[in-house]
Amino acid sequence: QVQLVESGGGSVQAGGSLRLSCGVSGYSYRSSCVGWFRQAPGKEREGVAAISAGGDITDYAESVKDRFTISRDNAKRTVYLQMNSLKPEDTALYYCAADLAKTYWCSMEFRSYNSWGQGTQVTVSS
Repeated sequence: QVQLVESGGGSVQAGGSLRLSCGVSGYSYRSSCVGWFRQAPGKEREGVAAISAGGDITDYAESVKDRFTISRDNAKRTVYLQMNSLKPEDTALYYCAADLAKTYWCSMEFRSYNSWGQGTQVTVSS
């Protein structure tokens, strides 16, 4: 089994930064894609970023490219999402998830992921 726990969310002014962390337990994490997703009230869940098992291949939603950076430290069993130049439209509940069936070319589709954390709230004020 895999367990994921997000942390680092909070409230910031537009233009500010936050760093989200996703702590992962379970041996299946060692060879799994991990992604960050977000969902705002009344909207569908959307992919934000994904990273391969080795951390060398990443993908981002067009709306966050050049602002967000996903990384992972497998020794610490942690995946990070550095968010800079935050905008009010980034406000959402952010989830991390693991796709146990893939190690690279990770999907940005939430239905591809089978292990989820409980989420951490990010609120950006104008």
